[in-house]
Amino acid sequence: MALNPQNLTNLKDRPEEERREIAAKGGHARKAALDRKKSLRLALEELLTSDVKLKNGGTKSGAEALAAKLFERGLNGDVRAFETIRATVGQDPVQKVMVADVDQATIEEVEAAVMGSDSTASD
Repeated sequence: MALNPQNLTNLKDRPEEERREIAAKGGHARKAALDRKKSLRLALEELLTSDVKLKNGGTKSGAEALAAKLFERGLNGDVRAFETIRATVGQDPVQKVMVADVDQATIEEVEAAVMGSDSTASD
């Protein structure tokens, strides 16, 4: 829902009792949303730890079965599955950025080295 500046102005102009009533409704709605999220999280945690019967007759925990399915999708070329696995095991590529005060001559020298030409020969 987009924030409407007109609604904010109207809220400021309302009596204190009405503002409290509106705030209370917002608080109740927030609590209900948090309760739904908690319920979903608990259900998923239960499913991850519960046993799942496999087609071959064996059993695995929900987490193991899910990891195996994700791995299978990665093997079949699903790039997002591969990235998820890589991130989960902590093998994400690291990007490092160095910030430093460098004079222009040094920047030009590095650019020349990277580009394969020597612009410092004319200096």
